[in-house]
Amino acid sequence: MTAALKSDAILERLSRLHPNKIELGLERIGRLLAALGHPERVLPPVIHVAGTNGKGSVCAFLRAMLEAHGLKVHVYTSPHLVWFHERIRLAGKLISEEELQYTLEECERFNEGQPITYFEITTAAALLAFSRHKADALILEVGLGGKYDATNVVAHPKATVITPVGFDHMEYLGHSLAGIAAEKAGIIKSRVPVIVGPQEDVARDVILRRADALSAPVAAFGQDFFAHQEHGRMVFQDDDGLLDLPLPRLVGRHQIENAAVAIETLRRTAAEWAGETAIEQGVRSVDWPARLQRLSRGPLIEAAPKGAEVWLDGGHNPHCAAALARAVADLEERAEKPLYLICGMLASKDAPGFLAPFRGLVRHVVTVSVPGEASFGSGALYDLARKAGLDAAPAEDLEDAMLQLSAWARARTHEPPPRILICGSLYLAGTVLARNS
Repeated sequence: MTAALKSDAILERLSRLHPNKIELGLERIGRLLAALGHPERVLPPVIHVAGTNGKGSVCAFLRAMLEAHGLKVHVYTSPHLVWFHERIRLAGKLISEEELQYTLEECERFNEGQPITYFEITTAAALLAFSRHKADALILEVGLGGKYDATNVVAHPKATVITPVGFDHMEYLGHSLAGIAAEKAGIIKSRVPVIVGPQEDVARDVILRRADALSAPVAAFGQDFFAHQEHGRMVFQDDDGLLDLPLPRLVGRHQIENAAVAIETLRRTAAEWAGETAIEQGVRSVDWPARLQRLSRGPLIEAAPKGAEVWLDGGHNPHCAAALARAVADLEERAEKPLYLICGMLASKDAPGFLAPFRGLVRHVVTVSVPGEASFGSGALYDLARKAGLDAAPAEDLEDAMLQLSAWARARTHEPPPRILICGSLYLAGTVLARNS
């Protein structure tokens, strides 16, 4: 894609239709969908996925498994990393620039200048595009929360999924885990199966109570289905039997759990979609950028210390950081390398909570700001890293950060080449992928 797209100008215009970037509620999108003729009522079977962490990875596993079965799959995810088109996948292919343009403009016309948030009008555009293309399934990822999220206009999904619930977006969802879980559980529908990923007890209790109130059949990780690593393989088990599978292509123990949630979703909702061959192929082939993605080429790699491993992850809350720290520790067991971080975070995030799991694991942190976003300045994030007990230094930008780490490594010739993890924000990850392409 070229640097300047007509759709970018349309999206910029749409972002000015509401004074707030985020305002939860279904009234505005409901009004627009009615004006468009209710495209949300003529969709293929929908798997609706909510949660704080892992929902994007679960969507990626679901898509990979369904496509391995030979099915055509629509997918809606957010945010995008580089191009908005990444959010809307029509029967296996990213929406074209031409179709994105006229679909957005159609929604703009029918909205008639009334207040509506960016996410609401672009979700309406996605649903309109999905309604116009044949597919066997639609994987629909919640943007924020659940109950009042714009995606929750689908009244009769085939299944709902709730991945691990944690603390994030507290300014919109509240500061109690029970309250956040209640928002996520708002996607559960009467008598529709709900698949529940690993949860803390408080969150699980809230979700299960909501499911019971709606007579929604439940399959819960650790209770109704299980997965673990054994002898370099992934072992999955539920009431239908055991599967001996390869380890997921996505790195980290948490991805075994995400794969298990996807498998159980298919086994509980459509047995014909859950063939073992397709599941195995999906686990092997799944692709989800910026989730412990190893970078192998590009300007940042060229600037990295000689022989360094460079990894990228968009995780940005304490739960994600704990999973990342476990995954990096597992990498360390296989090949010892000093760990360095390049970290940038939005100012709305819990930076001390994110950095804490890396204490005792990371050798040095270089902090950066996130270009174009309301982020911590590199100096402010440096102060927080030092307070968290980490050795740190601020950098002007990503390139300066990598140059600093190269100098740091050259001064330690007795050590093996480092492992570098760029982390803290999906927006930072998108910047890395755009600059490193």
